[in-house]
Parts: sequence; structure tokens; C-alpha cells
Amino acid sequence: MTTAPTIETERLCLRPYRIEDFEPLAALMASEWSEHMGGPFGREESWAYFASEVAMWALRGHGGWSVDLKDGTLAGQVSLNRMAHWPEVELGWTIWPEMQGKGIAFEAATAARDWAFGPGGLSTLVSYIAPENARSIALAKRLGARHDISAPLPTGETEADTHVYRHPRPEHA
Repeated sequence: MTTAPTIETERLCLRPYRIEDFEPLAALMASEWSEHMGGPFGREESWAYFASEVAMWALRGHGGWSVDLKDGTLAGQVSLNRMAHWPEVELGWTIWPEMQGKGIAFEAATAARDWAFGPGGLSTLVSYIAPENARSIALAKRLGARHDISAPLPTGETEADTHVYRHPRPEHA
């Protein structure tokens, strides 16, 4: 697979990135909202992140999606990635601050997880989450993930930096 498939949910469309998605992502990556991802980031780092999310589809058969509301409003992104220093594929999400608290992250992450374990052919999936990122930890738990203290961490990370939440395979996948 060289590009992201389009996935429709009740309220959302997970779709391949378009170049016009870069500016909103770069603005978010430059803000304090990216602190749990190691940010804030400059434009060059944001471009590398954006391009990597697109390239992952050709290189690994999974990557990032833009998340739109059904009316076309860009709400954030969700991804299935395995960076070079990550031991496993990670389910990650970023929902724009003004879109948070509406169940968008849960709906998008559920769709991405179900695709990963279904058509994506994955047998395991984790989320790497900073211990102080309470919102992402709550979402991972809502998705059914459990803190896996025996899971390998990304290279250079410690349990103080990153917690691994392991996602169970959905029964319907």
C-alpha cells in the first residue's frame, strides 16, 4: 500500500494527507500542545514529521491520516507508525484543541485500531505515552489498552519518559 486508505465512521473521514494539511499541523506542532511529543517543533521538524507520516504508507504499509468531520472540517490526525527507534507499531492521535472533548479522538483512534488489526494485518499495537499526558492515557484506557510495563521502550527512552499501553485486538477484527 502506497497511500492511506480512506476510512469513514459515523461522524468522521480518515483520509490521506493533503499538502494543505501541513500548515495547521505545523502550527499545532509549534505550540505547547506538542509538549508530550517532544515539542514544540520548528517548521523543519514539523515538515519531517508530516512527510514521514505520508512516507510510512509506502515504506511500512501504515502511516498517518488526516481526520475530517463529515462537513470537511479538519479536526486532527491519527496514525499507525513505527519509527526507526520504536520496537513496535504505535497508534497515536492529535486532535486540534478546539475539537477536543467531543469524542473525535476516540472515534478516530477506534477506526485506526480496527483497520490495523483487520485489513492492516497487524498482530500487536501499542501507544507510547508520556506519563504526565493524562488525556492520552485516559483515551488509551477507554480504547481498552493496558499499561504494559514489560514492553520494550523506544530506544533512549525510560519508563520515566514513556509508558507503553498495549491495545487488545477487537473481537470483531
